Amino acid sequence: VRLVGGSSLCSGRVEVQRGETWASVCDADFDWQDAEVVCRQLNCGVPSEVLGAGRFGQGGSPVWSDVFQCRGNESQILFCPNSTTQKQGCSHESDAGLVCFGYTEAKLVNGTDSCSGRVELRYLSEWGTVCGHYWDLRDASALCRQLNCGFAVAAPGQARFGEGSGSVWADVFECQGNETRLSHCAISSWGRARCAHGDDAGVICSEHELIRLAGGGGPCAGRLEGYHSGSWGTVCDDSWDLADSQVVCRQLQCGTALRAPVPAYFSQGTGAIWLDEVGCLGNESSLWECPSAGWGQHDCGHKEDVGVVCSEHMPLRLTGGNGDCSGRLEVFHNGSWGTVCDDSWDLQDAQVVCRQLGCGDAVSTVTEGNPSFGIGSGPIWLDEVTCRGSELHLWDCQHSPLGQSDCKHKEDAGVICAEHMPLRLTGGNGDCSGRLEVFHNGSWGTVCDDSWDLQDAQVVCRQLGCGDAVSTVTEGNPSFGIGSGPIWLDEVTCRGSELHLWDCQHSPLGQSDCKHKEDAGVICAGESG
Repeated sequence: VRLVGGSSLCSGRVEVQRGETWASVCDADFDWQDAEVVCRQLNCGVPSEVLGAGRFGQGGSPVWSDVFQCRGNESQILFCPNSTTQKQGCSHESDAGLVCFGYTEAKLVNGTDSCSGRVELRYLSEWGTVCGHYWDLRDASALCRQLNCGFAVAAPGQARFGEGSGSVWADVFECQGNETRLSHCAISSWGRARCAHGDDAGVICSEHELIRLAGGGGPCAGRLEGYHSGSWGTVCDDSWDLADSQVVCRQLQCGTALRAPVPAYFSQGTGAIWLDEVGCLGNESSLWECPSAGWGQHDCGHKEDVGVVCSEHMPLRLTGGNGDCSGRLEVFHNGSWGTVCDDSWDLQDAQVVCRQLGCGDAVSTVTEGNPSFGIGSGPIWLDEVTCRGSELHLWDCQHSPLGQSDCKHKEDAGVICAEHMPLRLTGGNGDCSGRLEVFHNGSWGTVCDDSWDLQDAQVVCRQLGCGDAVSTVTEGNPSFGIGSGPIWLDEVTCRGSELHLWDCQHSPLGQSDCKHKEDAGVICAGESG
């Protein structure tokens, strides 16, 4: 038997040899069981597609007259039972075609269970890993279904589950995401990507038993939660000790356990309580290896939810400013507070800090040469921080290895967040009309009326809870008096839909070519609550 006209020896028009003559096979007489035998005989793995209608071109030889009736376990097509009943009207327009799939087995390796880990596929008789360059969530979902592991939750690359050995398969799977087996996916040609084991693909399926620490301000501290049967639930603190916490920290790659906090230290959870009476020795690689009362078996309430703090937990704070939302950025790590170097520090990095601290959006950064927040002491924990701005935690951003820096404390990074800078309207009748003033760096200052219009005023009125803007007050109108002190903002340009004045474009804080006779004012429709 052979496959002709395809892209490889394992795909093409099916032709069977009879004596010295090759004959094509009628598509009405060729089914999946027949295809299994042909792929096996050609050392091409398993069938991926059985095609008809001369998909690989029309043969020029006779059409095979017998009907194969394979069971699928035969080693050669000619060993299959056949019927000599000739199909009438079968021409080369109905030649059968076949695409075989060389990957015969799949497994996930080095995860915490059989539903997570590094992807390894067996091609004919050889096991190898999969190049992660083009591996995506749709490919991972097909594999999860094949392994009876639900659907894909994540498809991490870069050898997340360690580097494999042997071959790195460079085929590009082009799954749609609804396939039940990888063999049902189309495959692009070999060699599309040059890969090493540092690029090995991984998969985490929905049936994988995940854990997380929630409510602690970062991935390495918080209330312990486990994912089971499609939902997150908590763990009861009965019998819980530092050895159990040690296993959790190891599984999450969060260092060592610092302490097992008191019950509900990180607030009470909701939903199921999945585990109770956990009894780890402390050397297990996964919480699921430890004995427990069994999934969902407990006599606890959520007031007994266990929490864990690991050594890699790194809370943030802003110090030296006015309040919790501005100041020199400090990170707690390995038992002590330290600073962050301002190399590469920008507004996207500050945005992540403000979000993590619940301080709204970032307004500005403070870098070397600005003494606003003082100079820190102790270690400089982070350097060369590079965030996209969308990360939930500063630890999700790229940065130099912890504690490795070429900086001095005069380069300590600082942040000013929007929630640090309140507004007020003064000199008018009540809280909803007056000269606009902004609190920054310890003092109230005004806003210049350059470019000031009703859209800018609309944002101010909304932020103060004063309804819509009625009008603006600009130079030449003495209604609200002339301010004093700094002029903090100039050239403010809002669209009118922003939630805060700091979301609008403006000149750098404190940079203005204005006098106080140009102080901007606002009249809003409502009254502040």
